[in-house]
Amino acid sequence: MTTPERPRRRRVPRHGGDLSRLSPLLLTAVIGSLAVSTPKDFTISRLLPAAPALAASMWSVAATVALGVLTMLLVLGVQFAYGEPATAFAAAAVAAVTAAAAYAAHVRLQRERTLTRVRSVADAAQAVVLRPVPRHIGGVGIESLYLAAAEEARIGGDFFEALETPYGVRLLLGDVRGKGLSAVGVASALTNSFREAAYDEPDLAGVARRLDVTFGRYTASRPADDAAERFATAVFAQIPPVGDRVELLNCGHPPPLLLCGSGVRRLDPDLPSPPLNMAALIGGGYHVDAFRLAPGDALLLCTDGVTETRDRAGAFFPLLEWARRLHPTEDGELLGLLHEQLVRFSDGGLDDDIAALVVRREAGPPAAFPPPDRPSGPRPDPPPVRPPDRR
Repeated sequence: MTTPERPRRRRVPRHGGDLSRLSPLLLTAVIGSLAVSTPKDFTISRLLPAAPALAASMWSVAATVALGVLTMLLVLGVQFAYGEPATAFAAAAVAAVTAAAAYAAHVRLQRERTLTRVRSVADAAQAVVLRPVPRHIGGVGIESLYLAAAEEARIGGDFFEALETPYGVRLLLGDVRGKGLSAVGVASALTNSFREAAYDEPDLAGVARRLDVTFGRYTASRPADDAAERFATAVFAQIPPVGDRVELLNCGHPPPLLLCGSGVRRLDPDLPSPPLNMAALIGGGYHVDAFRLAPGDALLLCTDGVTETRDRAGAFFPLLEWARRLHPTEDGELLGLLHEQLVRFSDGGLDDDIAALVVRREAGPPAAFPPPDRPSGPRPDPPPVRPPDRR
């Protein structure tokens, strides 16, 4: 799984970070040296309280107070050496700045501890909503990428899951409208519902209906002013254990891309399916399409955070054109290249959640799985396979 780190954050070298933490001491040394080496008409020593003020942003309370005492001694030493008046006033000014700096350091440390606890909760929530996807499952290789839009967030409204079921490998990738905790709650409910329905329902349309019902119940249990506008787009995929086909059900989501030996094509659905939680409002059933997916072919599924990434001129990221310019890559490289390209294209300004999956049909027999319990009655015929577009 590709590491979900924030692309706009720059990794600071270790020695640079150590040097910045020493900056209060360096500032003290520089100002102290100038105070001693310049004429007494230049009262540079009065700038020494800036050192403990700077230390409050990165040091502990005790270290900040210790530096404040050191600066006070330096100020008093310069005052006595030059015979300057108002020595008591200078000492009181340094003491006041040191006390304020110590309090600021205390408040900062309290907030850092709170942020650490919040991050631990976010990590736990991510483990529930976005469990690590196995790199190989049921004769399918999977690569995943997740980037949260919020600067300090680990999770957002995008979600995905991959499961090996009696009907083959089933995958889900979706995007909840909105951001924040409400979107995370919906994403968690939909993902958990998929983990149950994927094993129970014999076809993808049944899985989608189960998630639509789950969304409706979740919305009803948490009424809000925008409850009628809550929805999620999603794409469901099923790769049977035998054959060279993939079945897709697209609920208003950006179409996946098929990367095969003959080129790259977008897998648009024949008939639209409503987004989750919108079937009762706009009507329409769920339509499943089938496409050929031969060994070595790959599917690229992503949320609109990829296709709606903008450059400085406001142009959208050309995902299809970028994919067509790619050379054949090894497993595990495609999403890394996509991540780098998105950061470069947006100049590090990604402002939406991003989730993406690359699914590759592997050569060789798939792993065995117990046959499902067949429901009584005839099973619906699978959708016809659409041949690759040779254009």
